[in-house]
Amino acid sequence: MRREKQLWKVAIIVAILILVLVLIYSGLQILESTVLLPKVDVPEESTGKTIYRDDVAYFPRQDITVILLSGVDTVGPMEDSGSYNNPAQADSVNLLIFDKTANDVDIITLNRDSMVEMPVLGLGGKPAGTRVAQLALAHTYGNGLEQSSRNLVSTVSDLMYGVHIDHYVTLNMDAIAILNDAVGGVTVEVTEDFSDVDPTIPMGKVRLTGKQAVSYIRIRRDVDDQLNLSRMERHEKYMDAFFKQLKEKLGEDSSFAVSLFQDLGDHMVTDCDVTTLSNLVKKYGDGELGQILSIKGENVLGEKYYEYYLDEDDLDRVIVDHLYEPKK
Repeated sequence: MRREKQLWKVAIIVAILILVLVLIYSGLQILESTVLLPKVDVPEESTGKTIYRDDVAYFPRQDITVILLSGVDTVGPMEDSGSYNNPAQADSVNLLIFDKTANDVDIITLNRDSMVEMPVLGLGGKPAGTRVAQLALAHTYGNGLEQSSRNLVSTVSDLMYGVHIDHYVTLNMDAIAILNDAVGGVTVEVTEDFSDVDPTIPMGKVRLTGKQAVSYIRIRRDVDDQLNLSRMERHEKYMDAFFKQLKEKLGEDSSFAVSLFQDLGDHMVTDCDVTTLSNLVKKYGDGELGQILSIKGENVLGEKYYEYYLDEDDLDRVIVDHLYEPKK
């Protein structure tokens, strides 16, 4: 009985990870800001691990565990590029903040086009300085596996005032099909016309297979009004249906989510294992999903691609509110 309860709590933690996986592969940055804001300076300078705001000293929170969850734009098994760089960009970058005090997990979504300073690797994978570029490119430095994930971790940590990131989970595009089919397919009411992009998805009630699920969640172009709002509404319908079926699966087999986590193995690079998950369960097994946050900013069309300039004031607010606490 005790073992079954422990497995169930492990399943809850993994289910939270699965929730975010569906979010990151929606391809729409769920809470992406399109508000044009002027760049401003961070209110006050930070010094080491202690920062000061309005004459109040803040230090990094000790009651949280931070996981970097990202999705890269590749398919097939994730493999070593055999070089100090690779073509896989991080299309989605998310910080999961497991909060023991609030008993929940908040999610900070970072725009993949955010212009940030990142470590650059040269010949032989040795450090070769830094550059400012889209956040997504941080993953391209390294061999496409652990080295690239760690470079992304370093980039995000530096952006967030040196916050300690406890673990990372990096997955590629095939993950969503695996998740969808693992629960037996997801049934949704299709109200938009997909005939131009995926004729296998008819109007009406459809039980989506893996490839259909990817189309349903990700595609915006050539589907009805092509707006993000419509795609977000599709996402919400899919999420609702997915979690109902996931709950049924977990009810039938308390180890289902752990097995699913393992099934993602070829499409995942992580420093987490079942032991790590068990340790997370001891701290956060009874937690709930908290806030989903994004950083405001300005989209600017560069020479070839869009560049997203984070509003430093909003970035500062999110970091201080969720990763720091005032000294007592």
